[in-house]
Amino acid sequence: MSKDAGVAKASKQPTMPDLEWDDVMRIPGLSVLSIRDRAVAALLATVMLSLIPNLSHAAVFSPQTATLDNGMQVVLVENHRAPVVSHMVWYKVGSADETQGVSGIAHFLEHLMFKGTNDVAPGEFSKIVARNGGNDNAFTSWDYTGYFQNIAADRLDLVMKMEADRMTNLELSDDVVLPERDVIIEERRSRIDNNPGALLGEQMRASLYMAHPYGRSIIGWLNEMEQLSTEEALDFYRKWYAPNNAILVVAGDITMDELMPLAEKYYGVIPRGDVLTRNRVKEPVQHAPRKVTMHDPRVGQASMSRYYLAPSYHSENAADAVPLDVLSEIIGSGTTSRLFKSLVVDQSIASSVGTFYDPVTVDLASFGVYAVPRDDVELADLEKAVDAQIDDIIANGVTEDELARAKQKLLDSAVFARDSLSAGARVLGKSLAVGLTVEQVESWPDRVTAVTVDQVNEAAKRVFNDKQSVTGWLMPPKDGPVSGSGPALPIDTGAGVH
Repeated sequence: MSKDAGVAKASKQPTMPDLEWDDVMRIPGLSVLSIRDRAVAALLATVMLSLIPNLSHAAVFSPQTATLDNGMQVVLVENHRAPVVSHMVWYKVGSADETQGVSGIAHFLEHLMFKGTNDVAPGEFSKIVARNGGNDNAFTSWDYTGYFQNIAADRLDLVMKMEADRMTNLELSDDVVLPERDVIIEERRSRIDNNPGALLGEQMRASLYMAHPYGRSIIGWLNEMEQLSTEEALDFYRKWYAPNNAILVVAGDITMDELMPLAEKYYGVIPRGDVLTRNRVKEPVQHAPRKVTMHDPRVGQASMSRYYLAPSYHSENAADAVPLDVLSEIIGSGTTSRLFKSLVVDQSIASSVGTFYDPVTVDLASFGVYAVPRDDVELADLEKAVDAQIDDIIANGVTEDELARAKQKLLDSAVFARDSLSAGARVLGKSLAVGLTVEQVESWPDRVTAVTVDQVNEAAKRVFNDKQSVTGWLMPPKDGPVSGSGPALPIDTGAGVH
């Protein structure tokens, strides 16, 4: 599986794995990007969750950009601390773009992209990267699919050549496709079906989004995965994998004068594809809260999670996105947060508590709260205590002091994120893939600074709407647990072992 990480802030995540299929970001409960360095993951998440529209004079990564004649966007983040580069190609397609009935095809194709071309034999891509001292992987989410290699700067030519080759020359047959289908089915069994928290998170997300494809499992529903075919994979590849639907992001020890000739040489010669439109079903008005309860013998500790429909930077009430990120920092981030101080320290009824929120999406987003009770506390009592905290926020709001501390933490995190080789590439790649701009990323510090107490409080009143929520209870069987499992956080299920 991928090894790169995610969008939910690491400090907020319990022991349960967060998945975003494969490598790029993780939100508790239904996603799979994994980052090797948890500290960097936290910083990356903070920046990612804080992107906002409008321009300003502040800067985060100071990228340079260009566009090839075939429509492929090129982004460079210079970092000359070491003679290495991170090379990424992001496609503006994910599981939410799949045709009804073929769930998992986006993630499946991600696996199949390692199955070879005329010039690179099946399975050789990663071996060639490794022989040249690098590492590579890929990831899939609802809104994008990405491929990356971290390698010495003088080997960039090699990986660009191979990545461009498989953008247009992938060769697939039943001989390689059908065995790989068995691989993703086994991946689902081990990553989802064998994880009660992941299963509940999947069911909760399907309940939260009644019509929108964000309720679809990224890795796919098993009955549909079992029917995925070579032709369906090729159709998806031919439709979505084209330079005008892709973004090249490079970070590291290289200049734009050095990068552009390589980009033109390998990617610039690929013909542009059709102009594509993401046709997403609009989520209907929701009229009642939902609850999902799951007993499982593998659960060692009961837990509760709640997801609320929330705005993103592209949806209605988009102006609430940054205030909600600040709200999440205030009430659910770390040991100084409101929920932790009240439920863990003062009342001693929870062993873990937190929040998660990611507005960097094409359509809607979700705002979540989770809590794990102490051994002698009933789940119903813990939920009442969580509700009391939410009611207090709605009634009385947050304070100026809380706001100031939260904004400073977010701004401090952005400073440290600049030191990471891959953080800028990931933040920019994800943002551009969902339709944001470089200017929106770079204006982040000013937008966070400008948030007011009134904006946070009004956003809280709008997002904490029970009619647009689903609550999940994860519990051991009545006769006791067999093994441990954490709460149902949103999991992005995304990639696999290649």
